[in-house]
Amino acid sequence: MNVSSLFAVLLLQAVDPAEVEIPDEEAIETASSVIETGFLDLILSAGPLAQLVMLVLLGFSILSWTIAFSKYGVLKRAHSKDAMFLGAFRRVAKLSEMNAAVEQYQPAPMVAVFKFGYEELARQVNKYGQIRSGDAIERVMRLALSEETARLQRNMGWLATTASAAPFIGLFGTVWGILQSFRGLGQAGGATLRAVAPGIAEALIATAFGLFAAIPALIFYNYFSQQIREIRARLEDFGLEFYNLAERDYGEEEAVPAYDETRAVRR
Repeated sequence: MNVSSLFAVLLLQAVDPAEVEIPDEEAIETASSVIETGFLDLILSAGPLAQLVMLVLLGFSILSWTIAFSKYGVLKRAHSKDAMFLGAFRRVAKLSEMNAAVEQYQPAPMVAVFKFGYEELARQVNKYGQIRSGDAIERVMRLALSEETARLQRNMGWLATTASAAPFIGLFGTVWGILQSFRGLGQAGGATLRAVAPGIAEALIATAFGLFAAIPALIFYNYFSQQIREIRARLEDFGLEFYNLAERDYGEEEAVPAYDETRAVRR
């Protein structure tokens, strides 16, 4: 007995044997032929509402995979450029030297944080000759950090929506398929697999589409969220390094308050 025949036997267990209008062997062959129908044929033979559910889920799946490939490239470039920029930053003796070569490390998130901090630092130094407000530098770097985090998180909401909504959309298709099965039983006037098999097939396909869309989206969302958290943590640490170098370059011990680490952005 092949797999489809075995599944057909399991389907028969849900039907009252006294109400089955065809012999068991014939019922098995009938169910097997339905199950062995091509996947595409099952989709094309489904009802309009079931096809709409499958189309919506397919759209969610395509969108989530597109976002995933794009996001993977963005985060990979961000990680690579950040590593290059941080290595160069730690080799320079003055911030002005780093500022002259910063463009070659775009689009590293650290570059944006550096630019915000350096612009505020240059404004204070040009006006007062030294750092007058460490808090101001910290605030603008916080702003840059938030903007870069928001940029990296762009479209992540679609992955979360797909992961949470797709199973329920698939469940709706499943319920509708089961309702169609009961409707087929009523029209056939008896409990036959020929009457219930199409509705059951629609239900199972809708469930499969929902899981196919939701599971990858959930994996992508968790993976990319972890990557973004790591990048944010590195940006926070870079802010401390930036301030330390700025203080050595332009600060005076009696004029520049010590950097309060309790105010630093926590992970």
